[in-house]
Amino acid sequence: MEDDVQSKKNLFFLTISVFMVSMSLSEVTPFLSLYISSFGKFSKGALGFYSAVAYAATFFAMAISAPFWGKLADRSGRRLMLIRASLGLFIAFTLMGFVTNVWEMIILRLFQGFFGGYVSNANALIAANTPKKHVGRALGTIVTGSTSGSFLGPLLGGVFASIFSLRHTFFVTGFGLFLVFLVTIIFIKEDFHPQKKESMPSGKEFFAKLANRNLVIGLFITTMIIQMVNLSINPIVSLYVKELMNNKGQIALMAGVVSAAPGISTALTAPIFGRLGDRLGAEKMLIAGFVFAFFVQLGTSMIASIGLLVLMRFLIGISDAALLPSVNSLLTRNTDQAQISRVFAYNQSFMSLGAMVGPLLGSLVAGVFDYRGIFVAGSLLVLVNLLINVFTQKKIIKP
Repeated sequence: MEDDVQSKKNLFFLTISVFMVSMSLSEVTPFLSLYISSFGKFSKGALGFYSAVAYAATFFAMAISAPFWGKLADRSGRRLMLIRASLGLFIAFTLMGFVTNVWEMIILRLFQGFFGGYVSNANALIAANTPKKHVGRALGTIVTGSTSGSFLGPLLGGVFASIFSLRHTFFVTGFGLFLVFLVTIIFIKEDFHPQKKESMPSGKEFFAKLANRNLVIGLFITTMIIQMVNLSINPIVSLYVKELMNNKGQIALMAGVVSAAPGISTALTAPIFGRLGDRLGAEKMLIAGFVFAFFVQLGTSMIASIGLLVLMRFLIGISDAALLPSVNSLLTRNTDQAQISRVFAYNQSFMSLGAMVGPLLGSLVAGVFDYRGIFVAGSLLVLVNLLINVFTQKKIIKP
């Protein structure tokens, strides 16, 4: 009974903390290029280049460092990694308020990525300390906190920037992350049994010992493709909105609505799909999510009004709500608890790669074809993802 109370307490405070972290990480996105432009005089091309490098630096560092932190988490505990990540993020964002040139900003963005991983470790701790029959619902709740923070972040960042200044927004965000650090220390507890360093397998041995290696790797690829599809529209969203609105009306506002729509629907429906996954099976929810996402992506390529674009982006968020908790649940149920942090860390690496590649792919497709081509490409990626998972699920080794 006491363990059940603590697991509920962990879920409550980690959902709040994940919300705060995700919101903080997305707050600076709308004005990152504006902040960089304040460091000096840049040409349009140079500003775009430096902004892209600063944006990608965090995901690059996270993709490289996540497996290392995951291995350390399985040896030292997920709670310790949560404390490390929240402290690192607090330091990174606070120091960003003091930078005076673009290279300092890029270094701190790398630092941010290297010391990140709060969300993946929260998933790992919840997965390892929640009764199996409730793990889908619990992970769905964490997804709600993460996506809610992600879509509110840009809006809150804009409000902070207008009330304070671009520079002071980093101090405010850093203070929020310091509160997350305190909450993690005070309220998060973990029933953890450390492994000896010599018993920890190398990366090659780790994958060789996975009972359902093909399934787990397939789920990593699934996570990457979901991120690629979701973020591929980011570079051109305002341009596509401008085209649909015939360059009239509140284009910036509607671009914000379009960007926020998937996060709103995911936040509303992820816990519901998490419970359904616990009852019907995460495998079925995953396949249903792919089928739904395929038709939504294909349908989005055919719309001709801003209202329909908002609707379709809202629907793609519903597919995410079916996919993301199902991926996390399947990873949990097909991994030994002693290795769960490394599995979620590798999943974080693939997620970061998707976040890097998605916007680049979107820009490339839009340049070669047009804006609608992004959604056709997205539907094809979803179809590939569906086929990968149908194939790997057939090879699951039952415990």
